[in-house]
Amino acid sequence: MADASTRTVERALLLLGAVCDRGSVSLADAARDASLSASTALRLLRTLEATGFVRKDDDGYRPGMRIVQLGAQALSHESLVSLAGAALDRLVGETGESAYLNVPADDGYGIYLAVREGTHSVRHTSWVGRRIPLSGTAAGRVLVGEAPACGYVVVRNGIEPDVTAVAAPVMIGDRIAASLSVVVPSYRISESQAETLGQLVSTEALGILNTTTDQTHTTQGNITTIGESA
Repeated sequence: MADASTRTVERALLLLGAVCDRGSVSLADAARDASLSASTALRLLRTLEATGFVRKDDDGYRPGMRIVQLGAQALSHESLVSLAGAALDRLVGETGESAYLNVPADDGYGIYLAVREGTHSVRHTSWVGRRIPLSGTAAGRVLVGEAPACGYVVVRNGIEPDVTAVAAPVMIGDRIAASLSVVVPSYRISESQAETLGQLVSTEALGILNTTTDQTHTTQGNITTIGESA
């Protein structure tokens, strides 16, 4: 027979599963799904809330940012991340800059699923599992469907000062699945280079899930000149 501490962990995990399965759940429904009394469910949900695994709003309980971060880290070797791996590698090879894959999280944020660090001495380092605001960032604008007709977004001084990000959407049919982006110190990229980089990122983003169309992964201009004139 399981001891008390093991039983508590089991109950907490059942509750967490109920929250994740439903997306949003009331205390009564969570307790019923986990076969717990309302008082026990409330006590455990408060603990999960305090540790960031769930969050409470007017509609009930939802998955918290901690569970989203863990999910992102777990995905680092699976599915979309695996499919995007070659594109991330090519972007770093072409530009020497850090390349990222982002997906929407919640509460107006996105989260970094994968990164390939750049090869320059000064480069943006790994933020896997970290969330970013959708507002005011290149990846965020892409994730909320604000990419213009050119297919990419350029944002200077978004998350950090003196940093330029170039992002494009990864599409599943008509749905935006993720954002592919490159992050560059602003002193190392001109307006024209940002446009050329945008074309490259857009091409790579389109190729990630488009397995039936040949992608040349080439654009006009030489992206490797980014940083050479600095």
